[in-house]
Parts: sequence; C-alpha cells; structure tokens
Amino acid sequence: MSSGTLYDKVWDLHQVSQLPGGSTQLFIGLHLIHEVTSPQAFSGLKDLGLSVRHPERTVATVDHIVPTTSQARPFADPLAEEMLATLEANCAEHGITLHGIGSGRQGIVHVIAPELGLTQPGMTVACGDSHTSTHGAFGAIAFGIGTSQVRDVLASQSLAMGKLKVRRIWV
Repeated sequence: MSSGTLYDKVWDLHQVSQLPGGSTQLFIGLHLIHEVTSPQAFSGLKDLGLSVRHPERTVATVDHIVPTTSQARPFADPLAEEMLATLEANCAEHGITLHGIGSGRQGIVHVIAPELGLTQPGMTVACGDSHTSTHGAFGAIAFGIGTSQVRDVLASQSLAMGKLKVRRIWV
C-alpha cells in the first residue's frame, strides 16, 4: 500500500488494472441502485446479453418516487408504479437485495447504506445519485455515476476512470 492520503490508499487497494488510455479500472465494493437510473441500465445489460456480475455487492431501494401521503399499491401515479414494478422485477431476476416499501429498510439511497452499516471505511461505493459522495464522511471513496456507468458496474463491478485530484482545505 502506498503512503499518502486515505483516498490514495483506498484507490490503490481497489485498483484492478491500468487501462490503455490511462484510466484505472477500479473495483466497486458496494453498488447502490434505485428506480430512476437503473431501468435503462438493466435494459443495456439485456441488450448486450450480460448479467449482473456480483449481485451480492449490489443493493437496491425505492427512493425518489415514494409518495408522501399514501404508500398503498398501486401508487396513484402510474409512472411511479411502473418504475417501482420495474425495479422489483429487475432485482428479482438478477438476485439483488431490494429494500422496498414496507421493508423497514427502505429510504433515501445515499442515507440507507450508512444507516444499515453497508458503507464501511476503506471501501468504494458507486450509485446513480449525485449525493453519493456523502459516503466519504464514513471513510469510503464514493462516486455519483450516470446511467451508462450504472450498467457498467452491474456488468463488471468496476468503473473505468481517472484518479481525481485531492485538495487540502485549511479552515
């Protein structure tokens, strides 16, 4: 393990290989998914004839579409109901743990992982949600990723990316 920042150490421990273009193939220890960015990612897997590489390292929850007045099914919003049904079907097909409505473990995707003890110091986390970087507060390196990257992590349990610059801020 190299000396340096926590970021450097975690990065080095999760580096799978250096790619020809200069990027790093980085292993993702925890992949969080939800109903918004995952449907297209699963469709992309199907189009490519791929399956989920490590379903045991992927955890799903229903997040953005949960009604605040009544969570009775079917949801009053047909699009929200369709998104939830799609997430349920994809998780069942691929053996992914889903913390759904009524499970007592469902919630905001970037909040439940620390609450449930899934986010741990020294791990890499990825999720199709811009708030994912908050897992850094727990000593993890976390990346908010786009839909095509969600597909890539589902298929390979890794991300191809360049190492980010680290800055020290003194207050």
